[in-house]
Amino acid sequence: MRSFFLPWRKPRIGVIQLHGTLSSRPGNLNLATYGPVITRAFGAIRKDLPQIILDIDSPGGSPVQSKLLGDLIRREAAEKSARVTAVIQDVGASGGYWLACAADEIVASPLSIVGSIGVVGGGFGFTELMGRVGVERRLYTAGTNKARLDPFSPEKPEDVEFVQRLMGEIHDQFKAWVRERRAGRLIAPEEDLFDGSFMLGERGLASGLIDGFGDVESVVQRLGGKKARPRVYRTRSRFGLLSLLRGGSEALLDVIEERQARVLFR
Repeated sequence: MRSFFLPWRKPRIGVIQLHGTLSSRPGNLNLATYGPVITRAFGAIRKDLPQIILDIDSPGGSPVQSKLLGDLIRREAAEKSARVTAVIQDVGASGGYWLACAADEIVASPLSIVGSIGVVGGGFGFTELMGRVGVERRLYTAGTNKARLDPFSPEKPEDVEFVQRLMGEIHDQFKAWVRERRAGRLIAPEEDLFDGSFMLGERGLASGLIDGFGDVESVVQRLGGKKARPRVYRTRSRFGLLSLLRGGSEALLDVIEERQARVLFR
C-alpha cells in the first residue's frame, strides 16, 4: 500500500463538491455536468482508504437529476467498495437531502437546513390579463390532454387532480428512498418527517435525518487521521467572463422554467 511505501505522504480523501440547484440546464447540478466529476473522484480512491465525502449545499430542484446523481453515487460506491459520508453545508433540503441520502452517513451543522421531503409544482394563469388587454387565445391540439396546464387557458379540476396524483407518485418515491437509505435510523414519526417541512440540523439529528455534526475538515481527519487532507473534485467553468455576463439572464430563465408547471423537489 502507498501508505507503507511512502510514509511521508499525507493521506488524501476525495471530496466531491455538489453545490447549486438541481436542474438539467448546463452548468447546474445534474448528471451531465457532475457525472464525470463523481466518476473521477471514485476512480482515484486509495485501496487502503476507501472513503469519499460529498460536500453538499443544495436547496433541491429536479427530481430526475436528484435520482440520477444519487444512483450514480451508489453504483460507484458499490463498485469501489467505498464508504460515503455526506457533509451538508448551509442547505441540504429536498433534492439536496436526496443526494445526502446516497451517503452511508450524513453530518451537518446544527444550523444547516435539512429535510424538506416533499414535492412542489405550479405555475401562473393569465386568462383574465389576456381579456383585459384584448388578446384572443388560439390553440390547436391533437390529443385531448395535449394542452393540459396551459397558462393561457382556464384551469380545469381534472388537470389539478392529475398534477396532484403525479406529485404524489414522486413523493412516494422520495419517501421510499429515505426509508431505504435511513433504515433503522429515523426517530420521529413519518408524518412529521415526510410532510415537506424543513428543519435545522439540531432537530434533524434528533429526528434521525442526520447522524451527527461536523464539517468537511473534521470529517476528513476523523476518517483519515490528523494528517489527512481533502482532495476536492469540482466542476471547472469553461466560459470564464462569458459565464459571468450570462449569469443574470440564466438566473431569469431558471425562474421562468421553474414556474411553468414544473414539478420540483424544493
